[in-house]
Amino acid sequence: MHERCSVIQMTSLPFELEGAAPPAPHLSFRRSYPAHHPVDERSNHSIVVLLTVCTRGRKTILARADAMAVLREAWAKATLWQVGCWVLMPDHAHLFCAPATMPPVPLQSLVGYWKSEAARHWPRSAECPLWQRDFWDRQLRQSDSYRAKWNYVRQNPVRKGLVDREEAWPFQGEENQLRWRG
Repeated sequence: MHERCSVIQMTSLPFELEGAAPPAPHLSFRRSYPAHHPVDERSNHSIVVLLTVCTRGRKTILARADAMAVLREAWAKATLWQVGCWVLMPDHAHLFCAPATMPPVPLQSLVGYWKSEAARHWPRSAECPLWQRDFWDRQLRQSDSYRAKWNYVRQNPVRKGLVDREEAWPFQGEENQLRWRG
């Protein structure tokens, strides 16, 4: 899906000037890993971020009761961000989260903490390492976006043919109610 591709193209001039500096390279990058921008803090507005975290090699190990219990415990211990609604798919997790402190601690700290915590308590050590190195994040800008993204995420098991109705998927929940302000 995403390939690591960094290309440097030299821009050539139709003529060369004697003693002139060589032309600056034109940089063209196609990102194969996510850029984690700091959250946008706007006064009196909620900060809600949608995270997607994948298993290493897209192993289908998350949609199990014991895996769900380990992840929920790890999220509960991560006190600098609150996890709201979440859905576990067999090979990835979607979760909404909001900072519990201001200014917010970088998301990398939250994700690194609970990935490590979950790996330490994982019920099947043969499945380790568990996680892809990075994660994807998107800060939501308005309450309509939050509802729309949650409805989309909840439909994932239905779209994948795992259940007929979103309510039938047992690997979803809400740890904390993330209230929208602004």
